[in-house]
Amino acid sequence: MIPFNKPCAVGSEEMAIADAIKNSKLSGNSPFGKKCTDWLENQLGCEKALLTPSCTAALEMAAILTDISVGDEVIMPSYTFVSTANAFAIRGASIRFVDVTPETMNIDPELVEAAITERTKAIVVVHYAGVACEMDAIMDIADRYGLWVIEDAAQALMSTYNGKPLGTIGHFGTISFHETKNFTCGEGGALIINDQNAVERAEIIQEKGTNRQQFKKGMVDKYTWRDIGSSFLLSDLNAAYLSVQLEHAETITEDRKRSWQQYERGLQAVNNLTIPFIPENCEHNAHMFFIKTKNESERDGLISYLKQYGIMAVSHYVPLHSSHAGRKYGKFIGTDHYTTTESERLLRLPLYYGLGEEAIDHVVNTIYTYYQT
Repeated sequence: MIPFNKPCAVGSEEMAIADAIKNSKLSGNSPFGKKCTDWLENQLGCEKALLTPSCTAALEMAAILTDISVGDEVIMPSYTFVSTANAFAIRGASIRFVDVTPETMNIDPELVEAAITERTKAIVVVHYAGVACEMDAIMDIADRYGLWVIEDAAQALMSTYNGKPLGTIGHFGTISFHETKNFTCGEGGALIINDQNAVERAEIIQEKGTNRQQFKKGMVDKYTWRDIGSSFLLSDLNAAYLSVQLEHAETITEDRKRSWQQYERGLQAVNNLTIPFIPENCEHNAHMFFIKTKNESERDGLISYLKQYGIMAVSHYVPLHSSHAGRKYGKFIGTDHYTTTESERLLRLPLYYGLGEEAIDHVVNTIYTYYQT
């Protein structure tokens, strides 16, 4: 059986967790947490990185930091995970979904501008499969209209746009360390802060709305309630596991890229299949290899066929605007040319650290056989 995903493990995570237990500092922002945030800040060149319990939590922090409230509008793609919308809907915002470009499944900048009204406050972009959105165009629009930009870079750590790490181009970025991501600690995330002026408030929000971080640094003699917030902290046990993954980030990425490239070589000649497109100015992290079939019926048939041969391949998002909550908390702006039809064609193939050439050959050959019968 070739599963769709296996949580990444390089072998020394248990030792790091044991060290965390010996340190007797298991709560958030402890030694392993600092090790991770130092790595993120050095790797990304951002002003500040804060570990969070999930990318969902990081998005919720971004919604608070941008003062999203009732009556505001937030523009984002419909082709994304529910957390992208939930974080802003719970603050009272109305979500304005726009179409994607079929080549990358990323938000279409031209449609973003068409969706702006006097109530628009933020644009949330999603770097699907770790491939960058057209950030120059997005930032130009945001600058002209005075809007916040939040990068949902859940899938995009180690990816770049024009040489700049994803998550560091907008005002805020969010990263996921869920078990399905390239680097994991089971559950976990990070908020990437690119404006020094937002750091102090972000630290307060992360610590339940208190200035506890200032207290720990000796800046105040006691900490008090300063702002709204929650417990947006990642346990140091999780951070210990994550620290090992980040230490081996280059090795993990290289392994995944070899698998991605093997898929690309093996499937590019299959008739009726579309394989991923990577723009020239984008460096991706091999988070995902997806193919697109002729239609939904063909995709579902291929899923069933692969399963017969021990291969777990899966579809992805159901467009949010077609869901009950999507209709309640937002609306699709313009025409849905691609979001629904492309989502119905899309199929994700197994891809994880240590997958290996033999397994990929089996997947590729089975797909070839399906189209020859």
